[in-house]
Amino acid sequence: MAGHSQFKNIMHRKGRQDAVRAKLFSKLAREITVAAKAGLPDVNMNARLRLAVQAAKAQSMPKDNIERAIKKASGADGENYEEVRYEGYGPGGVAIIVEALTDNRNRTASAVRSYFTKSGGALGETGSVAFMFNRVGEIVYPAKAGSADDVLEAAIEAGAEDVESDDEGHVVTCSFEDLNEVSKALEAALGEAESTKVVWRPTTTTALDEEKAASLMKLLDAMDEDDDVQNVHGNYEISEEIMAKLEG
Repeated sequence: MAGHSQFKNIMHRKGRQDAVRAKLFSKLAREITVAAKAGLPDVNMNARLRLAVQAAKAQSMPKDNIERAIKKASGADGENYEEVRYEGYGPGGVAIIVEALTDNRNRTASAVRSYFTKSGGALGETGSVAFMFNRVGEIVYPAKAGSADDVLEAAIEAGAEDVESDDEGHVVTCSFEDLNEVSKALEAALGEAESTKVVWRPTTTTALDEEKAASLMKLLDAMDEDDDVQNVHGNYEISEEIMAKLEG
């Protein structure tokens, strides 16, 4: 299991369904509100908002929740979230990028630093690990969306850069600047995607043994629990055998 397969990692770690779903909806709503505030509250006129709503729909977030999050952007509720990126090294020297939306930078920085420290890692300066990643658009389709050839053809037509297909589904990659246009074209050809987002994809990966992998999973779970943390990306590689042991 590679660190860039974020959608698979999430599936592996989502056992506590109800609490996790509520927390996930809260994070998705925060991104929708921030996106709506940053531009127009119209998905047709605001590419970031469109992608945020798409991500929410992919997780079966109720329509009322989505509309409420958009309306919140125009309210004077005093909540002003800013985007912050943290970078550091986790167990086994794994490079990690943490994206957060926070209304209190000191609180979030202190919390993220503690997660790294408790796992035997260290928070670094901005730019300390980003050079080991490419920022790209990632669009995920289930296997039933079409054959590998059909999805590849649609992706080429849409202007995507790469497609990886296996029994579980198809992962389409494009430049993050083109994500909105490529996702629109793919939706017209293949239907609604399972996931559409900007990710940090590692250029090289670091293999972990069972002990380091267990520490990393604890670190990722701690970050998942933090309301301010939106996304976590790492360049780790964990074998299926070790992953099976950790899940057992």
